[in-house]
Amino acid sequence: MQFKQTLARLIFILCPVFAMSQSTYVPFGSKEYILVDRLEILGQKDSILNFSKTKPLNRFQMIRGVMDFKQNHPGIILSKTDEYNLRSLYLNNIEYLPDSQRIAIKSKKRIGPFYRTPANLYEVHVKDFDLVINPVIQFKYMKESDNDETLFLNSRGVNVRGRIANKIGFAASIVDNQERDPFYVQAWEDKFQSVPGAGYYKNFKGTGYDYFDGRGYFTFNVTKYIDVAFGYDRNFIGNGYRSLFLSDFGNNSLFLKLNTRIWKFNYQNLFMELQQTEPRGPDRLLRKKYAAFHHLDVNVTKKLNIGLFEGVMFGRTDHFEFSYLNPIIFYRSIEQQNGSYDNSVAGIDFKLNMLKKVQLYGQFLLDEFNLEQVKSGNGWWANKWGLQLGAKYVNAFGIKNLDLQLEHNRVRPFTYSHGDSVANYTHYNQPMAHPLGANFSETIGILRYQPAPKWTLLAKAMYWKQGLDTGGRSFGSNIFLPNTIPPRQGDYGYEIVSGIESNTTFLSLLLSYELKENLFIEGSVTNRKFDVPSNTSQSTSTTIVAFGIRWNMHQRVFEF
Repeated sequence: MQFKQTLARLIFILCPVFAMSQSTYVPFGSKEYILVDRLEILGQKDSILNFSKTKPLNRFQMIRGVMDFKQNHPGIILSKTDEYNLRSLYLNNIEYLPDSQRIAIKSKKRIGPFYRTPANLYEVHVKDFDLVINPVIQFKYMKESDNDETLFLNSRGVNVRGRIANKIGFAASIVDNQERDPFYVQAWEDKFQSVPGAGYYKNFKGTGYDYFDGRGYFTFNVTKYIDVAFGYDRNFIGNGYRSLFLSDFGNNSLFLKLNTRIWKFNYQNLFMELQQTEPRGPDRLLRKKYAAFHHLDVNVTKKLNIGLFEGVMFGRTDHFEFSYLNPIIFYRSIEQQNGSYDNSVAGIDFKLNMLKKVQLYGQFLLDEFNLEQVKSGNGWWANKWGLQLGAKYVNAFGIKNLDLQLEHNRVRPFTYSHGDSVANYTHYNQPMAHPLGANFSETIGILRYQPAPKWTLLAKAMYWKQGLDTGGRSFGSNIFLPNTIPPRQGDYGYEIVSGIESNTTFLSLLLSYELKENLFIEGSVTNRKFDVPSNTSQSTSTTIVAFGIRWNMHQRVFEF
């Protein structure tokens, strides 16, 4: 309550006497992200699209960036599929189009007041008010090898967005979900007492889960260059498939976001209220903790973008730590002034577009570091860091709309953990960065091919090694455990994949057809092989075949 009151006062202070054009955000998993990625790599010189590390993307800035691309790169001929995706992007962000272009988009078949444009069930665009309403539906049937039960996903809901007087933006969605997941996902849920990407849940028909996914926020501009958003949703920092800073793997959270975009800089402040790690039990008030993040993007050249990141996780029984509201000062110095009690991290990332077909990117996260201990080579437990390196290759080998991505992630033991169960890098019993936690080395390969506008083939191959705990000893993979003695035993001898070595191979193939705007029919096959060489009785292998339909909703996947 005290944190919410603090945010309310801060929002009141920030509320503008005047405001410029505002925007809502493109939901995670939307197909617009694929096109924006491609255009940024093809164009290489657009400063608006280059600020794409902090997600979700701002609809207004995205539309502006795409239109600038069309104007500033007349020599780049888009494929028929890209043009189809570009039209789809306009349809799904219609309120931010110029009036002349918006009027030109009409549905060929209208149903009374519905579907005046192909992407939206119901919409209103009048003076000082825009409103868009869409259904959210996903049904999926799955069959797993060696599992007699039927696996399924059943999601139904509604999504609403709009703006008032071109000064206040708002968005909300509520989705009711029932699902029964594969064995390995059920094992994860039993271990961590949570459903990936969900909050409060109930058991459903024995081995299934029932939960709501509710999100909502409003936005406004303090000045022409500063956007403010306050609400309950997810955020992501990075250009990779995974993020070592902040990912959208876990549950939604209450947040206040300030984004400053001017000249060659994009600076984001993110303040979040989170739930502490707690065992599942009867209905009760969950204890809170908090996080504050800064991320500064700098366009060093037209092709190279470098970012600086810092964050802190902390918990207080009776108050919010007001010193962390400072949007400029380094969190490490504040944390030291507070007695070095909290969990602070820092990092650097980069993105380089080159040859009008390739993007190189990476992240380096520093949790704790001692140069002398690194030089000694003794595997000191508190040398905690994570590294990501990746590359994207669009129109690979001259084949239009064939995109490849290769990514490697490695995180040392005990990274993201803390001396207590409060300030670890988690929320609602789920990791806030990489879903594997720590003490792993992972390689990911992704192939996406869109041979025709409505058809998409998506293949993924993932392989990772991770060191698991043994008996009552922690080797640093489980970031929910305190990194103190016990459960940690000893200060030295910790390297990546320390403990019981496990190997996981994850392969998936998805074929998708867009029947109408945002309505997809899909079939997929997934194989996951988990191997523990020292104890083959723990090894498992499973294959899941799935068929489904989704409408205005992201794909639900379990890639861990």
